[in-house]
Amino acid sequence: MPSFRIFDIAGSGMLAQSTRLNLVASNLSNAETVSSSLEQTYKSRQPVFATHLQTATNDLNAGVGVRVAGVVESPAPLRMEYMPHHPKADENGYIFKPNVDTLEEITNMMSASRSYQDNTQVITTAKQLMQQTLKLGQG
Repeated sequence: MPSFRIFDIAGSGMLAQSTRLNLVASNLSNAETVSSSLEQTYKSRQPVFATHLQTATNDLNAGVGVRVAGVVESPAPLRMEYMPHHPKADENGYIFKPNVDTLEEITNMMSASRSYQDNTQVITTAKQLMQQTLKLGQG
């Protein structure tokens, strides 16, 4: 029944936002890590969302939610600091820190959390509407 598709769509949104929240947590937990080379330094990771399409040929099944198409590393430059006495300093006295912007990550966390809540509200509302529709047939 097509009216149940709403649960699939909202559920896919919840899964996508859950992935986004996990990436935010990973980025925040690595925000202040230090390494001795650019290659070893943690890079901020962001999800890439795409429309999830069904393989059916009719137009009613064209778009059925969102999916995580992949995870990309941020192209922002890494932070390099001169700290010659740090144990992880390279031969020139520099340490390298991730390109994680803490304020941006907190904003992403709030946005993902709100989107997740919105999708749960869609599911709750759809369920209530279906229950009310069933009650109409009883009376």
